[in-house]
Amino acid sequence: MTPEQLSDSAVRAFVRAVNAGDREAFAAALTEGATMSDDGSDRDLAAWADKEIFSANGHMDVVSESDAGRALVVDYRNDTWGSMRTAWRFTVADGGRISRFETGQA
Repeated sequence: MTPEQLSDSAVRAFVRAVNAGDREAFAAALTEGATMSDDGSDRDLAAWADKEIFSANGHMDVVSESDAGRALVVDYRNDTWGSMRTAWRFTVADGGRISRFETGQA
C-alpha cells in the first residue's frame, strides 16, 4: 500500500518523510518531545532516527494498516539491517502530530 493510501494523515506524513529521507518533514510530523521505542526498549529518538533511517537510507513499504491507520505492518529496509517485517504503532496528539511511536519485529 502506498503512503497516499494510509488513513491517518500524521502517519502518512511520517512514512512519506522516512521514504524521502527528509529530516525536516520527519521532525514536522512529530510533536516536540516525541518519544519512541524499538523492540520494547525506549530509545533516544534523534539518535535512533539518524542511525536507522537517515544515515542508513531507511524505507517503509507498508503491507497493512489497522487501528484507523495508527498501526502498521511494514517491510522495513535500510543499509544496515537489510529488509525485515516490522510492526509500528503510533500515538497521535490532538494537534495531528505523532507524540510517540513504537516499532519492532513483527
